[in-house]
Amino acid sequence: MVEPVVDPLYRLLAWLSPAYPIGAFSYSHGVETAVEEGFIKDRASLIAWLDSVLRDGTGRVDGALFAVAWRAAAVQDWPTFDEIAERAAAWRGTSEMALESRQQGGSFLSITRNAWPHADLDATHRRLGGEIALPVAVALAASVHGVALEQALVGYLHGFTANLISAAVRTVPLGQSDGQLALAALEPAVRRAVDAALATDDLDEVGTATPLLDWCSLRHETQYTRLFRS
Repeated sequence: MVEPVVDPLYRLLAWLSPAYPIGAFSYSHGVETAVEEGFIKDRASLIAWLDSVLRDGTGRVDGALFAVAWRAAAVQDWPTFDEIAERAAAWRGTSEMALESRQQGGSFLSITRNAWPHADLDATHRRLGGEIALPVAVALAASVHGVALEQALVGYLHGFTANLISAAVRTVPLGQSDGQLALAALEPAVRRAVDAALATDDLDEVGTATPLLDWCSLRHETQYTRLFRS
């Protein structure tokens, strides 16, 4: 019997595709309120907003969590991995941000255990009960399935950025071309976020400086009309 060829890139592309059933399309990460309040009104303001999110906000924190979780899983240091997962679950500024990460992470772990099974995914699910932040869940899958850390980080932060652009395209509204131009313009910001994450050794040194993002998330919780869950 011929063993199937294992292609880590193929798996990474599948996991981070908009078609992967984790419900990413239903979250805007505060973008909906930023549009409502006039902070995002065109392509230029969208690029500026997401550059800040990647540099000083969620991109910075989630990238760091991803890197340390991947490394812990790579050496099967599960006590350390579980501590990282616990911190990631608590490291959210608002209830909607927590829901966004926890729901997607749990869904990601569930579908990946079925489509690309691995004993370490099952064991983590048993230990954590399916409650896991998205960056930690993706890092775990990437690590145990042999996807290189840097490659996985680029893919994860690209997917995060692309999903928020998609939310803006639907709410500003922007054209599809503007969305792709914004994604192209943010390539250096994604690269900087990846480099910052790879350089992270101590999570105690990582934090955010995006109070307006947190305010938008809080404001969204009571926004009268909403298309998105965050």
